[in-house]
Amino acid sequence: MTAVASLGDEVFVMRSGSQQVEVYDAKTCTLQRHVSIPGLGVHRGPCGLAACDHYQCLYASDFTNNRIHRAELTGSNAVMEWSVASGPRGLSVNQAHNVVVACWKENEAGLLEYTTHGTLVREFSPKNALTEPWHAVQLSTGDYVVSHWTSPTVVSVVGANGQVVRRCGPSIEQLVCIRVKKCFLHASHSSDLGQMEHPTSLAVTKNDDIFVADSGNNRILSLDSSLSSAHELALPVDVGIERPCGLCLDESRGRLYISEGRKQRRVLVFDGV
Repeated sequence: MTAVASLGDEVFVMRSGSQQVEVYDAKTCTLQRHVSIPGLGVHRGPCGLAACDHYQCLYASDFTNNRIHRAELTGSNAVMEWSVASGPRGLSVNQAHNVVVACWKENEAGLLEYTTHGTLVREFSPKNALTEPWHAVQLSTGDYVVSHWTSPTVVSVVGANGQVVRRCGPSIEQLVCIRVKKCFLHASHSSDLGQMEHPTSLAVTKNDDIFVADSGNNRILSLDSSLSSAHELALPVDVGIERPCGLCLDESRGRLYISEGRKQRRVLVFDGV
């Protein structure tokens, strides 16, 4: 699988099986350099990547070795790591500039929040509420939107106290479509959207609109923060999107990055979002 993140004029791409993160120029999309992360598990598996503007660092999840790696992007380029619960997947940086890790454990799942140097701030794991979480991103309200790899819940909103506030799933037939605001967005009738299958990464706008990589259906969905309406993004890709597994939204450029899993392992770039 492939993960993608951006910070300023740089785009970071991490591919399963590599201990180097590729760094591209956001203006030209050309490869500029690599960030080495020694000890990063090289076996194939889920991976997460997040960039922090406040601390000027990059976080990478290590699903194989149950670790989080932190790489400085300025100065010494130092790399550190710390252990986490089994199965770390998606990463995000919250309003407190801490890193939030979605973990899946045997018979237990949860979200973990760490300081930039790996000190555990808190763990919230509401019983039977976070089935195989893949990614969690904080909303402006302080709540977290969470994607789940399996049912019964595929996307949920979890409060700061760890309790589920609302959920969407296992199907999205109950959702009501919203008006299309951009020419490349295609709104389908709710009955046409069907059921999400293995949603992975999330991206959230400043207005709390939520993009979801619906991996099993090879598409990107947009939900509102209440999880009460949805539409599908009709992206202009001649050969289609194959197993989207990573999302990164650069609102300053109106740009959405989508990384793929499986064979192609591309990073697709869409402007005008």
